[in-house]
Amino acid sequence: MEMMTLTLAMLFCLQLKHFIADYLLQPGWMLGGKGDLRRVGGYVHAGLHALGSLPALLIAGLEPTAIVLLSAAEFAVHYATDYTKAGLSGRSHAGPETRTYWAMHGADQFLHQLTCRPDLRRARLERGI
Repeated sequence: MEMMTLTLAMLFCLQLKHFIADYLLQPGWMLGGKGDLRRVGGYVHAGLHALGSLPALLIAGLEPTAIVLLSAAEFAVHYATDYTKAGLSGRSHAGPETRTYWAMHGADQFLHQLTCRPDLRRARLERGI
C-alpha cells in the first residue's frame, strides 16, 4: 500500500475509533471512574481505546510485538491523560458554560490526538520510509 494511502487509512481508523470510544461508548460509570484509581471506568475506557486502535495497526502491517507495545503505550497514556484531566476538572469546578471547561476539554482531546503519532511513525519505520 502506498505510504500516503496507508497514512490516511490509519488516520481515518484512529479518528473513528476516538469518536466512538470517547463519545458513543462512555456510560456514566465509565466517565465517573476516570479520576479514581480504585474505580474500573477509566481502565475500561483506556482499554477500549487500545483495542480500538488494532484495525489501524493491522492495516499498517506492524509486527505483533510492535502492536502489543503500541497498544500498551496507548492504554497507559490515555489513562494518565484522562486521570489528570479528571483531577484538574474536579478542582476547577468549571462547567460547560465556561472557557476553562472547554480549554481543558480541548487540551485533553489534543493530547489524545498526539497519541496517533507513534502508530504512524512505527508504520513508516517498518516500511523503511
